[in-house]
Amino acid sequence: MNLQERRILALVEDEFEDLEMWYPVLRLQEEGLQVDLAGPEAGKTYKGKYGVPLTTAISFDEASAADYIGLYVPGGWAPDKLRRYESVLQLTRAFHEAGKPIAQICHAGWVLISAKIVSGYTMTSTPGIKDDLENAGAVWVDEEVVVDRNLVSGRRPPDLPAFVKEYVRVLEKYAESADRKTGA
Repeated sequence: MNLQERRILALVEDEFEDLEMWYPVLRLQEEGLQVDLAGPEAGKTYKGKYGVPLTTAISFDEASAADYIGLYVPGGWAPDKLRRYESVLQLTRAFHEAGKPIAQICHAGWVLISAKIVSGYTMTSTPGIKDDLENAGAVWVDEEVVVDRNLVSGRRPPDLPAFVKEYVRVLEKYAESADRKTGA
């Protein structure tokens, strides 16, 4: 399946886990996807936990789930900040309600928990938020990557190759289904 010219929205705040942001973004770009980085402010530079900077293209308020095939939420300490923005929670719910693929890794499950979309899903994460996911109604498992319907979850940086591979597979499946519906 060709993912050329399709778009992914990636959420950004300071103290994202550098590898959990850049590895997926670069791999998704290699698949031909455009990855738009969205933060509290457009055109602002945010730094990862290890100081690697990135600049956002758009703000959360400018983003619309209708413009994207999927959502990506990196880990690190950024998810604890991201989940405090109502616009992020609304975006996350909009992607979920549309059945679009949502990928999250490490602590990023916090965003999905706060958006109240994890109940009844089997997921993984860093063990540090296992209780949070379970208390929100998810079934937590200790695996490098878990796919449950439209949610793709991963544990930590060493799992990135398997995690991104599965996210791409889910995106391809979603794109193929969307193309059949529209006759493209």
